Amino acid sequence: MAEPFSVRVTVRGYETDTQGHLNQAVYLNYVEHARWMLLQAAGITQAALLGRGVGPVALETNIRHLRELLAGDEVDVTCVFEWGDGKTFRFRQEVRKTDGTVSAEVTSVVGLLDLERRRLVADPREIFKELATDVGLLGL
Repeated sequence: MAEPFSVRVTVRGYETDTQGHLNQAVYLNYVEHARWMLLQAAGITQAALLGRGVGPVALETNIRHLRELLAGDEVDVTCVFEWGDGKTFRFRQEVRKTDGTVSAEVTSVVGLLDLERRRLVADPREIFKELATDVGLLGL
């Protein structure tokens, strides 16, 4: 199996809390950044999604914190699509130190919102296939 898509991030001092470790809310920024970088690598821009009249929406996110991160730590944030048959799909992500230690596991349920109708599109895979230049990165 190929390695999942990954983006390297350095924990910045201003992202830490009073205990000196990465603030729990910042994990959401890291995984969101990795998702957008994956879409960009697959050839899908925010402008293309808007032009198509859709936008991704997070419906549910679960973060499992395993090890703390400190200012200066470098992490790789992975991102893998998991497709089902319905209107939603999942992102499976890890925030992993460069030594391989997993700091957090994140699972998100996501859909594509039709921006005019304000409803989830029936089959988001079709829109991603239409817009992507590299569907393999999307697991399609």
